[in-house]
Amino acid sequence: MATVSERLGYDPGFDDDRLRLAWYAVLGVVLLVGAYATWLRIDQGMASTNLSSVTPWGAWVAFYIYFVGLSAGAFLVSTLSNVFDMEGMEAIDRDALFAAIISMVVALLFVWIDLGRMDRFYHPFLWRQFTSPLSWEVHAYVAYILLLIGELYFAIRSDLVRVAETVDSWRGKLASILTLGRTSMSEGAIETDEKWLTRLGILGIPLAIFFVHGGTGVLFAVSKARPYWNSGLFPIIFVISAVVSGMALVMALYVLRRKLFTKEAIDRDLLDRLAKLLAAFIMVDAAFTGIDLLIAVSSLELETWVTIMTGRMAWSFWFVMVGMGWLLPLVLLSRESLRRTPWVMVLAGLSVVVGIVGVRFNIVVPPLVVPVMEGLPFGNYWPSLVEWGTSAGIIAVGLLIYTVGAEFLPLTPLEEDS
Repeated sequence: MATVSERLGYDPGFDDDRLRLAWYAVLGVVLLVGAYATWLRIDQGMASTNLSSVTPWGAWVAFYIYFVGLSAGAFLVSTLSNVFDMEGMEAIDRDALFAAIISMVVALLFVWIDLGRMDRFYHPFLWRQFTSPLSWEVHAYVAYILLLIGELYFAIRSDLVRVAETVDSWRGKLASILTLGRTSMSEGAIETDEKWLTRLGILGIPLAIFFVHGGTGVLFAVSKARPYWNSGLFPIIFVISAVVSGMALVMALYVLRRKLFTKEAIDRDLLDRLAKLLAAFIMVDAAFTGIDLLIAVSSLELETWVTIMTGRMAWSFWFVMVGMGWLLPLVLLSRESLRRTPWVMVLAGLSVVVGIVGVRFNIVVPPLVVPVMEGLPFGNYWPSLVEWGTSAGIIAVGLLIYTVGAEFLPLTPLEEDS
């Protein structure tokens, strides 16, 4: 006779205990490395980095804007189900929302590690500067995270109630706490959840586009001392590349969680739909990048572009951004048989996720390497071991939070036969 958990379809977590042990062991090692690198950063200050007065922003800022974009993109993917009611997308909306929350937490950790005075991270909330775009961004981030948490709550509340009422283990007790006392399973209660999910999704669209990631693009676009950033297309390019990375991440997570956790059948029609959307957004991203290059050619502001394509970090443009972010995934997404093959789509999704990292590094580093006026020295930046170590540790924090959440939360809609 099937157990209650089996009837509910509620058996989150790794299907293989050896895989679970190996994964947590790897995360543990990376977290230890990150903790040691963070201690060096605190003890030695900015002397532990390769940042300078010429290149004051580096890997941490690149990863910050990367994860802000990843969050905004994942959230916008969730709206395909919660706002636009696209068929089949309800299977991925919880994963997308949870990934969006974690990405923002990771992004803010990168902001924190980059602060000259890390102990003063709370100052923007006590001493507001209403004429500062950065001050508005910080407040928008907090509002956005609260909105995402609210959306995730309304998305999973009914399943949390099911688990709390039918599962006797500690998972049931945890689910009972997370319901926040709302235990009704009436049609009216579920309709209320759906209405609030839609309302928050509608509210979140302009917040994500114009304030969270578009606003991040504005921070660069208004920096007129760097011609490469002073482009009206920058906020748009930020949003498009965010959607690309978010769509790729959610597609990869959809397959990985079903292969490694739930062992549920993969909806290949949904996978094909996600792959087509991803291919379309990649082509739009490449097109806008090309338009931005044409603007630079017409305005004779080519020095930064020459540095990007032929300088010390040219590999980031050609191999990571163009190769892994555009060409390889487009090849994998070009045929229907490949789009319906789960592990091929994992490879395509993860390739894009890594490729967009190259986009962010190209946005941050090369414009700072080029001198702002004739006679000033060229910058020479490469992240130090402390910068790489802290970055790996912060990313491992995000992976740990996601893994724990995926083991304990109903991120896949449960069966209702009980």
